[in-house]
Amino acid sequence: MDSKPHNKLHIYFLPMMSHGHIIPMVDMARLFARRGVKATLILTPLNAAHASKTIDRDRELGMEIAIRLISFPSAEVGLPKDIENHSSITSPEMSQKMYKATELLQQPVENLLEEDSPDCLVADVFFPWASDVANKRGIPRLVFYGTSAYALCVYHVLNQQKPYKNIESDSEVFVLPNLPNKIKMTKRQLPDYLRDGTENHLTKLIEKITESEVTSYGVVINSFHELESAYSELYSKVIGRKVWHVGPVSLCNREIEDKVHRGSKISISEHECLTWLDSKKPNSVLYVCFGSLSYFSNVQLLEIAMGLENSGREFIWVVRKEKKTNEEEDWEEWLPEGFEKRLEGKGFIIRGWAPQVLILDHAAIGGFMTHCGWNSMLEGVTAGVPLIAWPLFAEQFYNEKLVTDILRIGVGVGAQEWCRWPDESKIYVQRKDIEKAVVQLMVGEEAEEHRSRARALGEMAKKAVQKGGSSYNYLSALLEELKLNNN
Repeated sequence: MDSKPHNKLHIYFLPMMSHGHIIPMVDMARLFARRGVKATLILTPLNAAHASKTIDRDRELGMEIAIRLISFPSAEVGLPKDIENHSSITSPEMSQKMYKATELLQQPVENLLEEDSPDCLVADVFFPWASDVANKRGIPRLVFYGTSAYALCVYHVLNQQKPYKNIESDSEVFVLPNLPNKIKMTKRQLPDYLRDGTENHLTKLIEKITESEVTSYGVVINSFHELESAYSELYSKVIGRKVWHVGPVSLCNREIEDKVHRGSKISISEHECLTWLDSKKPNSVLYVCFGSLSYFSNVQLLEIAMGLENSGREFIWVVRKEKKTNEEEDWEEWLPEGFEKRLEGKGFIIRGWAPQVLILDHAAIGGFMTHCGWNSMLEGVTAGVPLIAWPLFAEQFYNEKLVTDILRIGVGVGAQEWCRWPDESKIYVQRKDIEKAVVQLMVGEEAEEHRSRARALGEMAKKAVQKGGSSYNYLSALLEELKLNNN
């Protein structure tokens, strides 16, 4: 017998096993819970460990939010038992196994839905089977994309109209048709599967994703209408999807403790980090971080180090701490001799996981060098911080154009090539270009213009999630619609 309170919506949230998808969906579930929804996150054990403190704290505050565990099928797909997240993989082969694992989660999720009878399933785009599962239960499935309406429109044009098709040279510029802005790209900035047209595991998955989106109830997006109004309208009216902008969801983290425990376990004490930042002048520090999936070769890391040093600017640099073999090795062989001693007090290196939102919100931060992953980019915008765009893969080259050409809140570092797994011997961006971009963003009249526009967007972001704001109203409308469906 259904024991749910009358009109109390129960919504399941199923994120992809990647920090860039789990973190915003955890925030989204918390946001829904604060609006009176019973929210349940479906996570695998190792991923749940990263979110449990945050969820426990919200429960103590009276939110009805919980985690349901499902096992990750490591053995079935040939992955080590301690790998349940895309940030832990080190090769294209392991990546394919992760995608295979997502297919095997269908039955465990079905079992939970049968047991709990929720009213709605918000499932990550990388679970195309979620639409069928929800339809079988007679409940709506909402698609969660870890990106923006803008990027979805760009991808739609590339996929449907193929403006790159008759371009012979990889470096020749072409314009994307039928978009609100003139967006220029080259073939080198496109994913391999678009560029060379080969069919593989990922292209087949993308086909399934497109089909499942069409049969879903609609799309929830971690963004706000004012940031991309023309693309929000294009996506809903022309492409024909129901869409709700409910972000920036990172703004549900108001307390320092929330910001510190967001995502993985931080690699430094927040006190040490904040004390260092407190000693700096406003807008004087560049924050450098490339997300949880980005890899750099030693030669490229050396170029970053020298570019930062040569710029003369103060910085916080987050470097992924990893080992590529089981043997002990000097993973910091890339670090220039005497680098940290020379830059003592001027440069702060965080090895591992950083409390990004906490850092970006600090008054000392005057710029953010980012890979243009959507979460990072939106968190920079929300903090009112101008950006240096260094796209690497996924939709990041589209996002660079949003930063530099449309919103005009930053500069590009000069990255030209889409690359998920870099060549160990290749330098993709030179130190002189890194130095130039840092100085351009942090110093002078142009820098002030970027900062002014970024601040204005940051204010809009905060208003969007407040009562009466666009994202607040979108979420209200969505919840009302789901309640009507449930009656």
